[in-house]
Amino acid sequence: MIFAVEEINRNPALLPGVRLGYHIMDCCDHIHTSLRALLSLLTHKSTTDSGRCLTGSPITAVIGLASSSPTGAIAHILGPFSIPLVSYFATCACLTDKHTYPSFLRTVPSDLFQVRGLVELVHFFGWNWVGTLGTPDDYSRYGIQAFSHQFRQLGGCLAYRLTIPQSPTLVEIGAMADTLQSSKAKVVVAFATEGQLLELFSELAARNVTGIQWVASEAWVTANLLTAPQFHLLLQGTLGFSFPGVYIPGLREFLLKVRPKAEPGFEFHNMLWEELFDCRLELTADPSNTNANDFDRIIEQYDQHESKLIPRLKTYVGEKRTFMFSAHENTTGARERPVCTGSEDLSNVHSSYTEVSKVRISYNVYKAVYAIAHALHNLLECGSVGAGCKRNTSKPKELLGYLKMVNFTNQFGEKVQFDDNGEPVPLYDIINWQKDSKGEIRFVKVGSYDGSVPMDQQLQLNQSKIVWTGGLSEVPVSLCSHPCPPGSRQARRPGEPQCCFDCLPCADGEISNQTDSTECIKCPEYHWSDKRKVKCVAGVDDFLSMYDTMGVILITLSLLGVVMTTVITTVFHRFRTTPLVRANNSEISFLLLVSLKLCFLCSLAFIGKPSTWTCRLRQAAFGVSFVLCLSCLLVKTVVVLLAFRSTVPGSGAMKAFGPSQQRTLILCTTAPQVFLCAGWLSAAPPFPFRNPTYQASTGKIVVECREPWPTGFYLVLGYIGLLASLCLLLAFLGRKLPDTFNEAKLITFSMIIFCAVWLSFIPAHVSSPGKFTVAVEIFAILASSFGLLLCIFVPKCFIILVRPENNVKKRMIKSPR
Repeated sequence: MIFAVEEINRNPALLPGVRLGYHIMDCCDHIHTSLRALLSLLTHKSTTDSGRCLTGSPITAVIGLASSSPTGAIAHILGPFSIPLVSYFATCACLTDKHTYPSFLRTVPSDLFQVRGLVELVHFFGWNWVGTLGTPDDYSRYGIQAFSHQFRQLGGCLAYRLTIPQSPTLVEIGAMADTLQSSKAKVVVAFATEGQLLELFSELAARNVTGIQWVASEAWVTANLLTAPQFHLLLQGTLGFSFPGVYIPGLREFLLKVRPKAEPGFEFHNMLWEELFDCRLELTADPSNTNANDFDRIIEQYDQHESKLIPRLKTYVGEKRTFMFSAHENTTGARERPVCTGSEDLSNVHSSYTEVSKVRISYNVYKAVYAIAHALHNLLECGSVGAGCKRNTSKPKELLGYLKMVNFTNQFGEKVQFDDNGEPVPLYDIINWQKDSKGEIRFVKVGSYDGSVPMDQQLQLNQSKIVWTGGLSEVPVSLCSHPCPPGSRQARRPGEPQCCFDCLPCADGEISNQTDSTECIKCPEYHWSDKRKVKCVAGVDDFLSMYDTMGVILITLSLLGVVMTTVITTVFHRFRTTPLVRANNSEISFLLLVSLKLCFLCSLAFIGKPSTWTCRLRQAAFGVSFVLCLSCLLVKTVVVLLAFRSTVPGSGAMKAFGPSQQRTLILCTTAPQVFLCAGWLSAAPPFPFRNPTYQASTGKIVVECREPWPTGFYLVLGYIGLLASLCLLLAFLGRKLPDTFNEAKLITFSMIIFCAVWLSFIPAHVSSPGKFTVAVEIFAILASSFGLLLCIFVPKCFIILVRPENNVKKRMIKSPR
């Protein structure tokens, strides 16, 4: 700050004829001390030695403070008086509230932007299971709170939230170290200063803890204090946000002019000198100096509040108040350091004090001083409000107005201005802690973050330049649960954060084509999941095709039955005048052969892809054909029984049951089935349906005929069973009739086969999957048809063709015994 003030005072173009003055107070990073320092400033009267001066006026602007909590307290008091407060390092988002802090501005971006950047950074590398480390102050509390909120919105989870107390005990430090060491979270976001982290990091380094990827806030990302060799294994690879750094010409030469003095105000110069040159100063001060008590109080405050950062004053010796400073504890047998000469050369010492090749926080101070200078310049010149303006340099409110409107480009090409909330343009460098060839930690820029550009352009990273924790080149993994691959979904563990889950495979018919899917997507109708459950595939229609092996066999059998029936019909027609054909009622026999041919042909309607017409035709044709066949058998059985009774003298049974009555019986027994099928097809006809039931096991959709009224099918089948049972009963009663060729016996055998086939059909039909259901029904039709054909007509054809000598009338009737 002093360097910037002196530089401005030497600049004739800025505030010509006016010299800036200053009064510096140390707040010791403590709220109460800050308030006392503020009251001292407000009551102090400053004068300047020449030029147009602000003689007798109170302080018109304040630069500071570094920490957010003291800054908030000071800003709250200065606000009602409109005294500008420009902070160079207080980043808490809470200070953006203009109602509470109307006169607060800052040259450092709000944590609101840093938090957004940190969340985006963590999310970019896929770290969704992280821990946070902070302190009880506003900076840490608000920063971690905002980070946690935004991180959860992106699906992240916090493994833990550790808070370092203001004066932590060894037990508390050990407990936090245990948590960091045992947690599965390998990424830790730390909002704190280097002094607050020092003890914890020392404990972790003593335990040789490695493998933690530290993500640093701007408060400690460029802290040289933590680059000591003892922290290399722990902190190498640290990644964080820092303010842009610049080289300020002349600053290093200005700092090298520092010399130790016994005068008040040089206490910290003296401490610095002892620390850098490892010697002790013996300086004499005037015992009557009234500022000695002030010095005692300052040292006491530092001893109380900043014991981890600032060397403590150990002893006051002698009547002349010889001040002896030491940065080390005096222990028995410790080496006594030599006395400083005061002429040591700072340029020969390499330290963070002399390393100003790229200053960051100091640059924010530099900009703050220049912003106030430009505002004061505009106020004095009235350049920003036009002609006729009224200048009143004694009122800080006037300066505050001009300060809010400051807009200039400094010598480094950066535009300095404030938005409506008193915030600068949010620019950050992304810093990575890397070891150089000498084994020392260097802060290497690996990217940038610009909060003023579109969201997708804010984070810029050069990943190839990043060195991760432990010097590794691979991005660390910090997950509570490994990602669920496509084909599975997350299953939350009860009582645990959303990032902790198990991976369950998707159910059949469901897919997930993304990593970490929370739900599986059900496939559309007639689609099914593939084996990996990552995509839905269209189901393949499956039906009993005429090109399948089974279809070919069944078609062959059906045609064989048709051919055999045709051959037998031809034989019967050729020998229709023979006694065997005439004795078995040739008209009914031909009708039976026609019905059997229809039975064989109706099975063909079951083969091929079902359509609306085939679904309606197949069951109706099946039901009517078999009822017609059974009706003919029933009539033939009745004819056989009545024929035997007609051989008894005086019996007129055959006359009463002549051909017309036989036709009427066939018609009457067939008509109910015809009416039943007609009503069934009219009211609730079967229709083609794509059945996905078996898609899970076969990957195919069975195309079948669905019965909207299953009762209709069972009624048709039941009526067939009724006629078959009646035929079997009558044929069984006539099995021992004295005919040489007893047709009742043949009908009995055929009915036994018929009933056995259809009784076994029912359970097989119910239990068969997919197209095999249709195959079972076709098999039953063919088996029962072949049974009737072979049992009834083949023996007759054998006699007609092979034993024609038996095809005579006298051989048709047995001689009575």
